Amino acid sequence: MEVRDAVEADADAMAAIVDAPADVMRNVVHDRTVRVAVRRNDPGPNADVDADVSTDARDEPTENVLGFVSFDAREDTVYVTQFGGTTEACERLIGEPIRFATNERMAVELLVEATDDVLTAAAENAGFDADGRGPSFSGRRTVKYRLDPR
Repeated sequence: MEVRDAVEADADAMAAIVDAPADVMRNVVHDRTVRVAVRRNDPGPNADVDADVSTDARDEPTENVLGFVSFDAREDTVYVTQFGGTTEACERLIGEPIRFATNERMAVELLVEATDDVLTAAAENAGFDADGRGPSFSGRRTVKYRLDPR
């Protein structure tokens, strides 16, 4: 798994992860800091392919988006604005805003839907503490998490 900056071409995969319109995710890529976790398809040692080619023989991307995190910074806090993907990807991606916050001597906050065990585990495993109830979105309760690595 690799983590890289998101590009507009990642919007469809990101939209599928969080069940949002692709146009919205394209805007997120332009408006926020966004990192994606990808797993590159390995054609194997006997495949006759050029390493610079971006699709395989079936015209499929040579990497799969496993998850993403978007965040922005205001005043003394980094806010994780969207976050999702596989368990492994989420645990790796949460480190991105934490590293940024540590370097800038800022805290990090994120909201997790109360029933989302993957994101809850990723946040808690990264050292976040529950910091009360967050707002409800479409009737779904959230929990606010905070980490102050300063």
